[in-house]
Amino acid sequence: SAKDMKHRLGFLLQKSDSCDYSTSQGKKEKISSSQRVSQEEVRKWADSLENLIHHDRGLAAFRAFLKSEYSEENIEFWVSCEDYKKTKSPAKLSPKARKIYDEFISVQATKEVNLDSCTREKTSHNVLEPTLSCFDEAQRKIFTLMEKDSYRRFLKSPYYLDLVSPPGAGCGPENCKRSHAHTLDCNSNIISQCA
Repeated sequence: SAKDMKHRLGFLLQKSDSCDYSTSQGKKEKISSSQRVSQEEVRKWADSLENLIHHDRGLAAFRAFLKSEYSEENIEFWVSCEDYKKTKSPAKLSPKARKIYDEFISVQATKEVNLDSCTREKTSHNVLEPTLSCFDEAQRKIFTLMEKDSYRRFLKSPYYLDLVSPPGAGCGPENCKRSHAHTLDCNSNIISQCA
C-alpha cells in the first residue's frame, strides 16, 4: 500500500533532526542519526544491483519501488533465498525450502516469480532433498531479471533520483512532508535539504 511505501522510504531520510515527516495517520516521527545514508553511499547504488540490495536502506528503497510496480515478489524471493542460505539446522531446511517453493515457485504460488520451465523443474526436484544451494539457480535467474529490467527503471525513478539530487535543487525544510502519493513530494531532495 502507499502507506507502507511511505513508511519504508522514511528510513532513507538523512539529517532528520529538524525535519519531521507525516505518516498518513498524522503522526510525526523522526529518523535517528544512525539511519542516515550518505550521498556517496546512495551514488554507489547506481554502480550495481548488488551494491543496492546489500545495503539496508537501498534494499528498502528498491523494495518500495518494486511494490509501486506490483513486482515485489522478485526481491522478496531473493531475500528469502539469502535468508534460507543462512539456515544452520539441517532439520529446518526442508520446511523452509517447502515454504519458499510454495510461496514463489509452485504454479499455484501466491507470489510466483517468473522462471523458465527448466529452472522451475530443476528447483522443484532440488526441494525434494533440500540443500543450502537448492535455490541458487532460480535466485540467480531472478537476480539477472531484476538487474536487466526493474533495476534500470529504479535508477530513473523518483525513488532513486530524489535521493541523489544535488543540494538546493528542490524543496526546503518547510515542504519536507510526505504526500499521499507513492513518491516523495516536491521532487524532493529530502536528504540534503532537511538539515
